[in-house]
Amino acid sequence: MACRYQRRQKGRKFMKMLNKVAAAAFGLAMLGGPAIAEFPERNIQIMYPWAPGATMAASQVIADAMGQKLGVNISVVSTPGAGGVKAFETALAAPADGYTLFDGYVAPLVLQPMQGNADWSYTDFTPLWSATSNAFAIAVRADEDRFADVTALLDHAAANPGDLRYSPGSAGALPHMVAAKVMQTTGAVAQLVPYPEIDNAVRDLRGGILDFIVINPGVYNINKDDVKILSVLSTLDRSSETYGGAPLIGAAGIDMGMSNLSPMGWDWWLVHKETPADVVATLQAAMGEVVNDPTVQKKLLDMGYVPTLFSPDQYQEIVGPVAKELQGGIDAISWEKEKLDAL
Repeated sequence: MACRYQRRQKGRKFMKMLNKVAAAAFGLAMLGGPAIAEFPERNIQIMYPWAPGATMAASQVIADAMGQKLGVNISVVSTPGAGGVKAFETALAAPADGYTLFDGYVAPLVLQPMQGNADWSYTDFTPLWSATSNAFAIAVRADEDRFADVTALLDHAAANPGDLRYSPGSAGALPHMVAAKVMQTTGAVAQLVPYPEIDNAVRDLRGGILDFIVINPGVYNINKDDVKILSVLSTLDRSSETYGGAPLIGAAGIDMGMSNLSPMGWDWWLVHKETPADVVATLQAAMGEVVNDPTVQKKLLDMGYVPTLFSPDQYQEIVGPVAKELQGGIDAISWEKEKLDAL
């Protein structure tokens, strides 16, 4: 009996020893196995809210350079519709894993929620870096000799309400808000002539049907021989570079009550709020290197887009005031309508 008991005890000890060896071997195998892959493992896409065009090309410049940093391809996916809302909804439906980014233009990010067309706020996203801006400018015909500068034009429009005809392109869009705010600030009143596209307004400016227009850098670059820029409607110094060094509105002593990104088109790259912190950090580092690269900056400036260079830490202070200042532009359009109706 004693011998049988001793044999059983030895068997149990042997089995315990085998279990320990197996556990140790498993641990070593895990340590020696392949490491967990780091982000990114595959290609990334950024949802762009407009039809293909110059602004999409600017985003692709950043995407290509950022993809080189990360070792993957980053494709800019055009997803137009509902004033930019469709692109945001598409990106929101994707997993919060950093493989789907938002090309956060001001319209879907700030303006559409203000107007009740989207149920998110800019605070519902995690920022990477700001990307680019495109300031608007007041332009007249290249041979215009009535107005030496923007002050002369606005003074004339204030003294002779409705005498001048102008177009910001589409009525109610951002360029219209900015122009109306400038005119409200100075008491200037001009007849609004809306067009589906600002390119059509350039044609009528050349033909003498319009006295001035509110232009963007892309349209200016195509038509720079036919127009003269009186003022760039921005507080950012580099905005004048895209208009051949034309003066900013502040040089005329005009404070239009819209600063930084508020009076212009712009985009800020974003990810889902729930994106893991390490993934966010990787994306932020890569984009920060790219937008601060002089070579990338030159490419963007040559296209008419100013790198804004606001860091993730500045997101709240820069984007936060935009909604309030855009409301000022909306109110200015109402003011303009009242003045025109009273003529």
